[in-house]
Amino acid sequence: MKKKALVICPGRGTYNKDELGYLKRFHADKKDLIAAIDAYRAAHNQITVSDLDNRAAFSLSEHSRGDNASPLIYACAYADYLSINRDKYDIAAVTGNSMGWYIALACAGAATNDNALHIVNTMGTLMQERLTGGQMIYSLVDENWKKIDGRREYLHGLMADINKQEGCELYTSIELGGMLVFGGNDKALAALEKALKPEGRFPMKLQNHAAFHTPLLTPISEHARGIMDDGLFKKPEVPLIDGRGAIWSPGATGRHAIWSYTLGHQVHRYYDFTKAVQVSVKEFAPDCVIILGPGATLGGAVAQSLIGIGWQGWQSKEDFAARQKSDPYILAMGMEEQRRLAVA
Repeated sequence: MKKKALVICPGRGTYNKDELGYLKRFHADKKDLIAAIDAYRAAHNQITVSDLDNRAAFSLSEHSRGDNASPLIYACAYADYLSINRDKYDIAAVTGNSMGWYIALACAGAATNDNALHIVNTMGTLMQERLTGGQMIYSLVDENWKKIDGRREYLHGLMADINKQEGCELYTSIELGGMLVFGGNDKALAALEKALKPEGRFPMKLQNHAAFHTPLLTPISEHARGIMDDGLFKKPEVPLIDGRGAIWSPGATGRHAIWSYTLGHQVHRYYDFTKAVQVSVKEFAPDCVIILGPGATLGGAVAQSLIGIGWQGWQSKEDFAARQKSDPYILAMGMEEQRRLAVA
């Protein structure tokens, strides 16, 4: 009997040093797909994804740029989606984190590969050209992924205090499982970094990231809506769950509505990935979750989101780790051991 799978698409920041060569390593059989993406990039006088993937060394300044990272991650993730063993898994629903929403459009059939690539590449290029503000992450949970009492309220209060300072704009950008991602202008982020107590790798400022999913990106949203019309979209073939936790069903989705959300709310309002994951498992009760590559950094946020609702009885990182060891529930295709369980 086939297993029902929830597919989760990754966002920016998932193609790093360890992922260099991902397309060559895992997708030598996807030559037509990669050639089509390369041809699109070449036609726009941009570095091809093959050239980026084949570099001798990873370059943060080159590989993490929005105009390069977005199509490169799209190529890896969509090729991974096409590699899922359909004799073993039925895709019950698709969601994604941040830029992963654009990838989810292709996976769920709400945009063709060509159109999804155009959306991804255009938005990544606009973000790079108008690099407005940035993002910073801080943890909401302890080392065992248990909620820290009062932490969220403290961070929201801190955000309110910083916004009282002249010239500061700071917002919630992404709810990311056990982490809160802030988006803001440079002055606000500097004030935030100064105010936050260092804890391990936090606070973490993300390189080459704009203030995604905040009102600071409203001009980009307006520009995108002016140069991309709803003809790029269509009704999904598989249910989609967006960054509000809203479900886009195949029989009840109009292309104009999905265009409006994708280039409107999704760009300049905060993205609740935690809620997207929680709604997805509650509504579709998948037998497993498959996280597309590249990378495997999203696995922790997904697990933390599930722990937040006691899914499968999990209350902590220890509970999740024990389940993963005996019978993996989350399959991250960026991890070779788990990848083997997901692909044909």
